[in-house]
Amino acid sequence: DGRLTFYPGNQTVDLPFINFMKRYGTVFLNAYTNSPICCPSRAAMWSGLFTHLTESWNNFKGLDPDYVTWMDLMEKHGYRTQKYGKLDYTSGHHSVSNRVEAWTRDVDFLLRQEGRPMVNLTGDRMHVRVMEADWQNTDKAVTWLKKEAINLTQPFVLYLGLNLPHPYPSPYAGENFGSSTFLTSPYWLEKVTYEAIKIPRWSSFSEMHPVDYYSSYTKNCTGEFTKQEVRNIRAFYYAMCAETDAMLGEIISTLGDTGLLKETIIIFTADHGELAMEHRQFYKMSMYEGSSHVPLLVMGPGVKQQQQIPNVVSLVDIYPTMLDVAGIPVPQNLSGYSLTPLLHGKAENEASPRGPRPSWVLSEYHGCNVNSSMYMLRTGKWKYITYSDGRSVLPQLFDLTADPDELTNVAIKFPVIVHSLDKILRSIVNYPNVSSSVQEYNKRQFIGWKQSLGQNYSNVIANLRWHQDWLKEPKKYENAIDKWL
Repeated sequence: DGRLTFYPGNQTVDLPFINFMKRYGTVFLNAYTNSPICCPSRAAMWSGLFTHLTESWNNFKGLDPDYVTWMDLMEKHGYRTQKYGKLDYTSGHHSVSNRVEAWTRDVDFLLRQEGRPMVNLTGDRMHVRVMEADWQNTDKAVTWLKKEAINLTQPFVLYLGLNLPHPYPSPYAGENFGSSTFLTSPYWLEKVTYEAIKIPRWSSFSEMHPVDYYSSYTKNCTGEFTKQEVRNIRAFYYAMCAETDAMLGEIISTLGDTGLLKETIIIFTADHGELAMEHRQFYKMSMYEGSSHVPLLVMGPGVKQQQQIPNVVSLVDIYPTMLDVAGIPVPQNLSGYSLTPLLHGKAENEASPRGPRPSWVLSEYHGCNVNSSMYMLRTGKWKYITYSDGRSVLPQLFDLTADPDELTNVAIKFPVIVHSLDKILRSIVNYPNVSSSVQEYNKRQFIGWKQSLGQNYSNVIANLRWHQDWLKEPKKYENAIDKWL
């Protein structure tokens, strides 16, 4: 959650290396994902293109494996490149259940697709390496810096992709379990200031936006939660962020030890945030700040120190920025704009050859746990969210200055603003058309999958992640799918 990198969010947990990057570099106060879920977000970050252009509709459908990313271009131009850890931009290798949930989101049924969010404390005060796989990848990156990077005569670019602070798989939920367990050790939990944790206010179910209700239900968050449960989920999430920060610290310390720190640009960001029980949800897949607002910090040669940038930016800006840093000509067809002028503390009018950076960012989402395509335009103090064809579901408008917790939808109160923001949005993306092509894609994919199963179809679909609900009335749900098809 990008809000943890600046005040007041950063009061909840100690993130020493994020703070180090703030002191010696630049923090973006309003950085957003272009799609709040792993694979589509990473597809945007590696391609510099919006989601409706990459057509990365869900966690299984990303870029073609041979797509030319910014790292490929840097390699072509003489950079030594190295990747470790989670990439997830061609496909997230997510379960069959994930895909079927995404394809069937237009079906008229409500089924829980997740385990109930919960916490799990492991180990003792000495237990530092909770997320072992991430630590192993961090170790590999450290070794590469010490053994390889230090001896290079050419410039290098190193990518380290961590899974944390993502919730962990929950085996208790059955064989197709989701990831609903917030897991940490006492070592990390001690870095969290419990008193500073804000308990989010929840709207009553009757006041909830219909798409929010669907998300809350499918994420198994509509049951009763005590304040203590909510506070713990948030605390454990912050503790997982502290562990992530320590991995960043390993990289920064190694660059310091090898003498590479003063000549290396470091970028820290994330593919999406975590709602951690805001708006009665956990996970991502939402345009609310907890899910869509990402961290973005940059430090290194030429980057202005102790700079906080209020401009709205997004992950598609990484591609042109990387090429800019490397002195490689930036293609004209990108959705993003280089951040270099901002990082150097220059005024916006000294912008790229493409003209000034727009005053808005776009995010869109087409995957599971949400029963409609959604589009978010963020500009000035406004966040405008519209759904599907723009008519069948009510839009949302939030004034983030007056209502940072996004509790009051003021779309009906400000029709002129809604109209003007919708006009801007339609000039960027013909969203009713995109929504309908996603619906057609979902149907095609589902039909292909159903045919591939033959006689096994009824058994397989009943035993996906929604099995606890489905098996109560399997015929009813199969009929709902037939009606949809």
